[in-house]
Amino acid sequence: MQKRTLGNGLEVSALGLGCMGMSFAYGIAPDPREMISLLHAAVERGVTFFDTAEVYGPFANELLLGEAFAPIRDRLVIATKFGFRIEDGKQNGVDSRPDHIRAVAEASLKRLKTDVIDLFYQHRVDPNVPIEDVAGTVGDLIREGKVKHFGLSEAGAVTIRRAHAVQPVAAVQSEYSLWWREPEAEILPTLEELGIGFVPFSPLGRGFLTGKIDADTKFESGDFRNSLPRFSEQARAANQRLVDLIAAIAKRKLVSPAQIALAWLLAQKPWIVPIPGTTKLNRLEENIRAASVELSAADLTEIGQAADSVTIEGARYSAATQAMINR
Repeated sequence: MQKRTLGNGLEVSALGLGCMGMSFAYGIAPDPREMISLLHAAVERGVTFFDTAEVYGPFANELLLGEAFAPIRDRLVIATKFGFRIEDGKQNGVDSRPDHIRAVAEASLKRLKTDVIDLFYQHRVDPNVPIEDVAGTVGDLIREGKVKHFGLSEAGAVTIRRAHAVQPVAAVQSEYSLWWREPEAEILPTLEELGIGFVPFSPLGRGFLTGKIDADTKFESGDFRNSLPRFSEQARAANQRLVDLIAAIAKRKLVSPAQIALAWLLAQKPWIVPIPGTTKLNRLEENIRAASVELSAADLTEIGQAADSVTIEGARYSAATQAMINR
């Protein structure tokens, strides 16, 4: 697979793998043995960039990656995250106090069976802790050799600038796809100015842009999409038009809708590295092939116009979750 470079010279595969769904959030978690096989398959196919977090499980996802990658750790870039308070096995608000960041780093290092965290994101901005203190703490961890690069997730442009002034930010992670283009307004221009890479999560709209979900789809009881306004039956019916437009373009290009959605993201900037998640080998291979899909200027214009023609219905998060996102 081709490589791309995020900020601070951090080189990764052009597509990464979001690992959350292997342990968390989408109903009953798959068998860990099967997920380890899938992780190995991703490496064999050229993926070098893997995304996890302590809160995924909690802890189960980091443990999974630690077991899977211990023998080949030096070949990979593993990103994990701090910034949530975890109590009684559940996420309970944000916490980016310096001592908490250090405690999370030490625990993550053990679970990941590694001596260093390649990319350490603040998962959500903590309004009670100055971002300068957060950046300074991660900078100290970098100088101590426990972390290589600093990242932010769902941070706003002002916060990114303030953090970057203290400790260079290698990557910012936020949702970005054909049905959520908000980062184009302020985030992408800020990152381009500062030389920071961008890592879109949910690049396939949590599965919706694949065309495999419609208004009649029923999610498992533990699937967090049941709580997302954008995944209400009414919203899915209204938003189907975008998927239909993408599917029509994909049919002409002899590729899948998912491949169009990923190829479109890759074409936006050379420092964008999407991290689609999956628990299935055939979907992993389909996503990887998207890195080879070539879109002409006319293709990109058509895809952009198709997305612009649809007003997406439904908020992407509940009000409580949205309140934790710093814009």
